[in-house]
Amino acid sequence: MSDGACHNDRGPANRPSREGPVLYHRPLSAVKETSPETMGPPWPGLPASLCRGMPPRTRYARSGDLHIAYQVVGDGPLDLIFVPGWVSNVEECWEQPGLAAFLERLASFSRLILFDKRGTGLSDRVANDRLPTLEERMDDVHAVLDAAESEQAALFGHSEGGSMSVLFAATYPQRTRALVTFGVFARRRRSADYPWAPSDSDRAATIEQVESDWVTEDLVRPLVPSRSDDPAFLGQLATYYRRSASPGAAAQLLRMNTAIDVRAILGTIRIPTLVLHRTDDRDALVEEGRWIASRIPGASFVELPGGDHLFWVGDSDTVLNEIEAFLTGVRPVPNPDRVLATILFTDVVASTEMAARLGDRRWSEALETHRAEVRTALGRWRGEEIDTAGDGFLAIFDGPARAVRCALAIRDGAGVAGLEVRAGLHTGEIERRGRDVAGLAVHIGSRVMAAAGAGEVVVSSTVKDLVAGSGITFADRGTHVLKGVPDEWRLYTAQ
Repeated sequence: MSDGACHNDRGPANRPSREGPVLYHRPLSAVKETSPETMGPPWPGLPASLCRGMPPRTRYARSGDLHIAYQVVGDGPLDLIFVPGWVSNVEECWEQPGLAAFLERLASFSRLILFDKRGTGLSDRVANDRLPTLEERMDDVHAVLDAAESEQAALFGHSEGGSMSVLFAATYPQRTRALVTFGVFARRRRSADYPWAPSDSDRAATIEQVESDWVTEDLVRPLVPSRSDDPAFLGQLATYYRRSASPGAAAQLLRMNTAIDVRAILGTIRIPTLVLHRTDDRDALVEEGRWIASRIPGASFVELPGGDHLFWVGDSDTVLNEIEAFLTGVRPVPNPDRVLATILFTDVVASTEMAARLGDRRWSEALETHRAEVRTALGRWRGEEIDTAGDGFLAIFDGPARAVRCALAIRDGAGVAGLEVRAGLHTGEIERRGRDVAGLAVHIGSRVMAAAGAGEVVVSSTVKDLVAGSGITFADRGTHVLKGVPDEWRLYTAQ
């Protein structure tokens, strides 16, 4: 494939405005008020609008008599529409850290279009016996592309979404710039000439499980073997599926998918195609991916290590690198702006109640005094203020002991002013992009603060271990599950 085959030289002018999800630096007010999305690495070309702390706006396209929920994220020169698999929810997806980070990366080099097919997510509900056929799913894609004013887009289809994308690319080549699939299958019933599909009895058992117990960790575990022993992650994933479709709709979609067979049209595809598949995927076997790629003229097949059927789980960076290189002709280079830092989050406890009790003028004066005291402490302990919103601060330090002492000083100063402050600290690798900071360590720091009570300075075990010998003492708070963060974390209160 030549580089020009997938380049979109149409500029972003005259298209609907786009808004972005929280990416790499989230205002403190958003951290306090909503569940945080992941904070992944800031990639070159990522639009500034994605870093402003607001989730993407959900819009609706008309497909016949139905409303199809969609979002447009990013300002890249290439339109890229993501065709989801089984079920989806365009708003809940941003609450899944790995999935959000994956979509954010796609939006860094494209104008990314997301949607929920009819009967799922935020799109109009339909009767379970009227769930969309492949043809109606193509109509939904058409409607979304028209609403987003996209004349031609690359398609990224996952699982059953890949099967529909194959059909769309063959039927509407004039609307399809390129095709990328991940974990795709051509048929969902085993036969002598397609021996890799599930047996009828296996499909029936899965459908029964969905109808009787939607949705448990046992149901999603086979899709993510690399995280099969992570109950917090499995619980989050189960919640995402549950909020994406009802049990009846999910089961009926499985029945309909069982009848999918796009083998006959593979040879009619005439656009650049990339087929991605993991070697040990047990939901859609790698042999299916190889076979599909061999039947599409000129298709590229890339076999990736691992067994996760979900593209955002496991080594997702490699998946993203392949997609970006295929669509843009440029393989990304690592971002060198990574440093070790201690992250400090603070906020005033019960600030709304205190503002109501003091009145606007006195609360404004107290808040300004507190901000001045915080900035004085940051200057003394060599902290760098990253952001402030309302009554909270985000700062970073080049030494964990200084960060802890600064947090204690902020707490004590607030107490003199009649305010109660809580603080959370964590040390880890962060990304620097201008004045913003990013990375999982930032997310962990915000979650550590969320575990603190009034007047407490809570730190992760990483911080506690790094300040050994400093004279700072700690009280063990035990292990905690931090929302959106893998594993359990031992926390301590600084004395």
